[in-house]
Amino acid sequence: MLNCFFAGQGAQFPGMGKDLAENDPEIMALFDKANEVLGFDLKTICFEGPAEALTKSDVCQPAIFTVSMACYTAFRKQCPDAPAAAMAGLSLGEWTALCAAGVLDFETTLKILQARGKYMQEACEAKPSGMISIMGASPDQLKEICEGSGCTVSNINSDAQQVISGTHEAVAKAAEIATAAGIKNVVLQVAGAFHSPFMTPAREKLAEFVKDIPFGKPSVPVLSNATGTFHAEDGEAIKAAMLTQVDSPVHFSDCVKAVMPNGGLFAEFGPGKVLSGLIRRIDKANAVTNVQDTASLTATLAKVTA
Repeated sequence: MLNCFFAGQGAQFPGMGKDLAENDPEIMALFDKANEVLGFDLKTICFEGPAEALTKSDVCQPAIFTVSMACYTAFRKQCPDAPAAAMAGLSLGEWTALCAAGVLDFETTLKILQARGKYMQEACEAKPSGMISIMGASPDQLKEICEGSGCTVSNINSDAQQVISGTHEAVAKAAEIATAAGIKNVVLQVAGAFHSPFMTPAREKLAEFVKDIPFGKPSVPVLSNATGTFHAEDGEAIKAAMLTQVDSPVHFSDCVKAVMPNGGLFAEFGPGKVLSGLIRRIDKANAVTNVQDTASLTATLAKVTA
């Protein structure tokens, strides 16, 4: 059985998706469709860059989504009958999981992510903020860092790695507190404090954007970042959870742990191997693979069909 996980924002790089598209006209057609839906040349930005264009949230989010769906489509063309036990993603990757599970179609998801990225970018610019990764802190130490700095938890990626958010001053204070305690920390190069109260204006705008968009029933169980448990089958409940996700912490570690008892292969679809690394950190026994180009597709097919 497969546990299908989809990449999140930050995994992007110029050249992503190009190899698969150049080797398959159907995959290339996905990028052409994205260009048509979005009204700009996403394909060239994905294939050629520049990197600066890919960092803008309203470009980055539909770009990673398109590449991730290209990777998943390429895999399914070769291996249509491999059963999927669950689907999940990191932040925007959860939207890809919903699309892959049939809750939304490709074109609708593109439009939502373009709007989501735009609203999140606007929130970042309205109130400057940032994020910092904290590694190896105990729950009590993490609480002390947050209370001492004014930051809030945004991502729970594993027991040993969390991301917290706040104003730039709060993030700098968190780094100071963590360093003084001998706790490894890295200030992230991001536009703002995602998955925190700083994103509430983005959630409110997105709610208006999606209010008349129907969400279907997933064909495969999909995990919710907001709860770390499976989404309900009701489309309106899924929509509500995806709005909550915008300004609430991402419980990625819980999503992984929710499917671990069933075993199976964790397959990451999309640019990079960020999720594969996180999944292995949660439990070294987890079997992982990824699909981001022709070579990794070939390797994954060998594992699935072995």
